[in-house]
Amino acid sequence: MRFQETLLEGRLIERYKRFLADIELDTGEVVTAHCANPGAMMGLKEPGSRVFLSRATNPNRKLKYNWEFVEVAAGGGPRQLIGINTSRPNLLVAEALAEERLAPFAGYDRIRPEVKYGRNSRVDFLLEKAGEPPCYLEVKNCHLMREAGFAEFPDCIAARSAKHLYELANMVDTGARAALVYVIQMDAERFDVARDIDPAYDKAFRHALAAGVESYAYVCRITPEEVTIDRPVEIVTPR
Repeated sequence: MRFQETLLEGRLIERYKRFLADIELDTGEVVTAHCANPGAMMGLKEPGSRVFLSRATNPNRKLKYNWEFVEVAAGGGPRQLIGINTSRPNLLVAEALAEERLAPFAGYDRIRPEVKYGRNSRVDFLLEKAGEPPCYLEVKNCHLMREAGFAEFPDCIAARSAKHLYELANMVDTGARAALVYVIQMDAERFDVARDIDPAYDKAFRHALAAGVESYAYVCRITPEEVTIDRPVEIVTPR
């Protein structure tokens, strides 16, 4: 996914009220950007951090900028750009599905986003092919790294995400296929659930795996010009 315009570079002043961030641009101008990330953002919100912003495409929107990336030495490793915009992974997966770059999901004839299912839930993508069971695909954004090379999810209590895991397990029980894709918006070598942060999510994840829900994790290649799903990494959750 290439950005239509050059991203603006600046330094983080403060992230506050969950969805707001004050940033000093390289020009010296101070702007308030939308922070599309409801999580704790551990290690990603230190004042003075180098950040990149995109311009909002809606001219009527109050906040004219979106916070896209922050550069940090995640987990004590080398400095790298990390994507904090949680609205991006679904777009990245949609792009990769359309280009059949996600091998476990190649060959489907129809890809539908945001389809209602279960009890008042929406699945990120429903994949369909004549003569095959439908595939319910849930996408999660990962930006937590407490140890170099080791990505984790979630970074806070994720009750809604846990609910989705049980919904996916129920779909497997009906004969459908169901899968999780963790989009790691940084470079990493392995992935696991942050069970110390949210034991309930870990319980739901293990329940889903036992029910037959598939799980995959992909790291992204990130530059100030584009972000794209790059390669799969190992999920190391002990059985």
